[in-house]
Amino acid sequence: MAVTTRPGSATRHASLGLSLDDLKGMYRYVLMTRLVSERILQLNRMGRTPFGAGTDGHEAAQIGAAWCIQRGKDWTVPYYRDMGVAFVLGFSALDEFRGVLAKATDPNSGGRAFLNMFSSPKDRILSRSVLVGTEFPHAVGLALALKLRKEPFIVFAFGGDASTSPGDFHEAANFASVHKLPVVFVIENNLLAISTRIEKQTAVKDIAEKAAAYAMPGFVADGMDLLDSYEKTKLASDHARAGKGPSLVELKCYRYQPHTSDDDDSRYRTKQEVEQWRARDPVKGAFAYLLAAGVSEQDLESIRAKLADEIEQAIAQAESEPDPRPEDAATHVYAADAPLPDGTRA
Repeated sequence: MAVTTRPGSATRHASLGLSLDDLKGMYRYVLMTRLVSERILQLNRMGRTPFGAGTDGHEAAQIGAAWCIQRGKDWTVPYYRDMGVAFVLGFSALDEFRGVLAKATDPNSGGRAFLNMFSSPKDRILSRSVLVGTEFPHAVGLALALKLRKEPFIVFAFGGDASTSPGDFHEAANFASVHKLPVVFVIENNLLAISTRIEKQTAVKDIAEKAAAYAMPGFVADGMDLLDSYEKTKLASDHARAGKGPSLVELKCYRYQPHTSDDDDSRYRTKQEVEQWRARDPVKGAFAYLLAAGVSEQDLESIRAKLADEIEQAIAQAESEPDPRPEDAATHVYAADAPLPDGTRA
């Protein structure tokens, strides 16, 4: 099915303060996220990596929201599907494949952590646990520190729809609201908590409704639309930057791939449902918008060709690099001079 832009929408970006160069940059990250995600799952099926988790369908939500982050100034606590957010903040395809292939050169953990536990002090990215929802209290702690230090920056805390069900989210939201902390809760609602559909794990129609319990604004965006994702996240980030406290942004999107490479998604959804959502593909939507805005198809295909080459070079480079050494297993686990369980020292 053809993907079209909204009527008269080819100037939407200008009304949001975005230039055509911004749009092309956003599209590059949208496409990069899709292509890397596809290659990760292909590598898994080829037996070259044991595990993968696709991002397909989340690209517009992630890139639109991440475009509001001031790189190197604001803090970000991404969740494990936020590959596009990490790319906008400075991660490269090579960084990603080093982690996917569990190489010693992996910037997150030296190849010893779960996939996509993004970490980069220089980019102000705080690593999280794979446990759902535990990132929110950490993000609120960062926001409290920024407020106490009178630093004019904010914190972006990302999670899926299921991350708003555990108590961690509610404690964090309540604390942030009471103390008017500069934090934006960004929820990528793909309607599925692994295999549990959203209506079976939360009672509200919109995740953004949960913001009302903590007297904070709640914004709902079409997460398949790059500019709507940017616009709603920008409203929330402007609110925080003005010292007005936290907000919640719900980006309604859809996960095209199974939850992970080990998941059989036929148990909880139909192929027809997936195809209906594929008709709203965020990558095709961004492509169509750029064409309508005056960017040539040749320019857009050039972006794809360069990215494809960059990704293949990144895979080859990562595969050639060393695996973690067994003797380094305790590095960053114990203090340098602390005794290990067997009595030796690290």
